[in-house]
Parts: sequence; C-alpha cells; structure tokens
Amino acid sequence: MIKKKRITLKDFSAVDIFCGVGGLTHGLILESIQVKIGIDFDSTCKYAFEKNNNAKFIHKDVTELSATELRKYFPKGKKKILVGCAPCQPFSLYNHKTAKDPAKQQADNKWKLLYSFGDLIEKVKPDIISMENVPMLVKFNKGKVFNDFVSKLEQLNYNISWEIVNAQDYGVPQRRKRLILLGSKFGKINLIEKTVENNKYKTVRDAIGHLPPVEDGISHPDDLLHRARKLTDLNKKRIRATAEGGFWRDWDTSLWLTCHKKESGKDFNSVYGRMKWDEVAPTMTTHCIGLNNGRFGHPDQDRAISLREASLIQSFPEDYEFIDPVATFNSQNIAKHIGNAVPVGLGIAIAKSIKKHIEQIG
Repeated sequence: MIKKKRITLKDFSAVDIFCGVGGLTHGLILESIQVKIGIDFDSTCKYAFEKNNNAKFIHKDVTELSATELRKYFPKGKKKILVGCAPCQPFSLYNHKTAKDPAKQQADNKWKLLYSFGDLIEKVKPDIISMENVPMLVKFNKGKVFNDFVSKLEQLNYNISWEIVNAQDYGVPQRRKRLILLGSKFGKINLIEKTVENNKYKTVRDAIGHLPPVEDGISHPDDLLHRARKLTDLNKKRIRATAEGGFWRDWDTSLWLTCHKKESGKDFNSVYGRMKWDEVAPTMTTHCIGLNNGRFGHPDQDRAISLREASLIQSFPEDYEFIDPVATFNSQNIAKHIGNAVPVGLGIAIAKSIKKHIEQIG
C-alpha cells in the first residue's frame, strides 16, 4: 500500500491581489508562506513591495486580469493560496454616510472589484483564500455585495468563516476594525484566537517611543521617512495648546476654526488631536500625517506623526523601505500607501491561521 504524501506548508504558494506596498504579503512571508507575486493597480507601490518582500510586482487592474494569466503566477506543482484586500473606499463608513446619491455610490465601479475577485476564484480554483476589508462591507447595499461574494464561494464548495476583528487584539498598536474572511477546499478554517491577553495592548509608546525627536517639515538625517509635515504658524500654536490625548477644545477660542463654533462642529473630537502615549493609536488613514485629519498629533512633540511613525503604528518593521531613490519624494503618496495597507501584524495573524489549517489537514 502506497502511503499518501503528507501536505505541508512547502507545498503552497500565494499570490496577493490588491497587494499595495505589501503589508499582507510581508505578514505571510514572516510566517514562511511563499509569496512570489503581488498585483496592484497603483504602480507607485512597486518599489516598496519588491524591495521588502523579494517578490515580483505586477502592475494590473484586477478587472483586466485573466484567469489564465493568474494561473501562470503560481509555481508549477504548488497548491494555491489567493489573498486580497479589495480597495475599501466604496464600503467605508465615511463614504456611506456622506454619499449624496446612494444610487450613484452603489454604481461605483470600485465595489465591482470584489465581484472580479470572486470571478477569478471561480476560474482559478485556489485551494485556500483570504479576503480582508472594512466591516462596513457586510452592510453595504443591504449586504448584497458581501453576501454575493460569500454565496459564490459556498457554491464553489469552499468552507468559509468570517469575523470582524480589531487589529489591536493581534499586536497592532492601533484601533482598527477589519473584516477577515478565510476559505478552504480542504475543510474548516478559522482565524486564530486573539494573541493579546488581558487587554495588554501594544501602545503608541511601545511602537514609536524609541524614535528620536524631529521638527515638523525636517527629515531625520538617519531616516528620511522619519519626517512630519510642515505646520503653519497658526497650526503650531494649536498643537502647542493641545495636551496629550486632547484636541481642539483645549484651545483658547481665538484658535478655533469656524466649523468648531457651529453646533454641527462640536462633535469633531478627533481633528487636531494628540495621541496618548500609553494607549493604542487611532486608525491610520491615507491622511495619517495631517494634523487636521484626525487624532494624528504626536503625544508630546509639537507636530503630527511622521511617516515612519505611521508605518510603525501599522506594524511595518522599522527597516521597511518606502522611498524609491529614483522617484520624486511624495509624502502624501507614501502616507496613502501606509494608510491603505493591511497591518503587518494582521497579516501575520492571517498567515498563522492558514498555517494552522494546513497542519490540521496534513
């Protein structure tokens, strides 16, 4: 009798669709899951993705990616892991609340990316899949987009599990709720249990407290990414008037913005806020280096957080390289890359879940 070969992690290879600068890919790689290819529509992500992950970046719109092409990106003889985080702007709480025309929002081509992802799964038939997105996706358009995606996977005989988690429960120094879906052709698959016990979360101090101080608008000579946006004289006065953990209500009324004086502006508790050293950070967004875009003020230095600090709060390693030496430096572009990324710590949790599943089926 011939003994059946045991399935191990080495039998698998992953492709990351909507890879960005590689937050999810890096988490997989750190857990020894092979990733050879990342695919994204934003070509400016190429440098950081390839530089840090020893993987090839394919500049491609997923709606134009054929199943034949995607199959070629998996090494011959390897079982397939397909992961992805479809751009979440159409499903975000902000866009959901501010859309003036819901019908127009529902017709936004971006949410069709999830359908394209589902179509590729149907045609390529990966063995294991993972999808990460914003929690609002499960409610968007009365849940139709998400339910259509799940139904398709179930019809394709995938065992599906999904849950909404907070990244802080997996060692990310940030409050960031995300929807994580896992699927497998082999059997039941689930996200691992929380890795943080007894609410001992990684704090802002843990993440960035060791970094040297910098002035706004000036890069640290040893790390060009450790650079905070230059503040106007007025905003300098505002940040100086803001206590740790505070926001614009700390200011003398002469520093208030017009919107703060209106009844509708009294609930803007996050803008112009400072973080707290011994708490987790707020959710990093694509505008995470802007003082007026949220609670992104440094806990005690008179500036917003730097790009490096934002990347560390997103749990990227401190030596992760974002600055392409042959391209014009664009801080807002890099902030977008960082804010859009899957936190590496969450990528590690997804990777550990896949590894645990493979060990169980092996």
